[in-house]
Amino acid sequence: MNSRKIEIKWGVLFILIGLIWMVFEKTMGWHDVHIDKHATYSMFIAPIAIAIYVFALLDKKRNFYGGKMTYMDGFKSGLIITLVVVVLSPLSQYITSTYITPDFFKNIIEYSIASGNMDEKAAIEYFNLRKYMIQSAFGAAVMGLVTSALVAFFVRSKQ
Repeated sequence: MNSRKIEIKWGVLFILIGLIWMVFEKTMGWHDVHIDKHATYSMFIAPIAIAIYVFALLDKKRNFYGGKMTYMDGFKSGLIITLVVVVLSPLSQYITSTYITPDFFKNIIEYSIASGNMDEKAAIEYFNLRKYMIQSAFGAAVMGLVTSALVAFFVRSKQ
């Protein structure tokens, strides 16, 4: 377990930064008055998420592997971070939906119906806490896998 402290630290930090981002989105009005911009503007977190993986793998390389890390070591570390994020994602989604932005689902359902993107039944089925918990965990797994693979390539030691 001691050998995975760095990954756990960065996985938890990833979740905390995600929660801070949700407060930012809410403050910017992307969950209510500017909900029409939500899908586009919420993607601005992507470079921050990638940077977290870069800093995490550099931390692992410097402080665990003594400055020399193979691609596979970096990839495995990235996958452990991803596992932490996947496990904590439903909790993060619950905190977001319950405390940070409790009206988000109501607002996005209303917007989706009013804009003609979905009928009421489809919007209600799609925009709810259970679905978002599943989507957040699945999305974290897929994006974490891809990000781990790419970041490990660039952070590895060139031997």
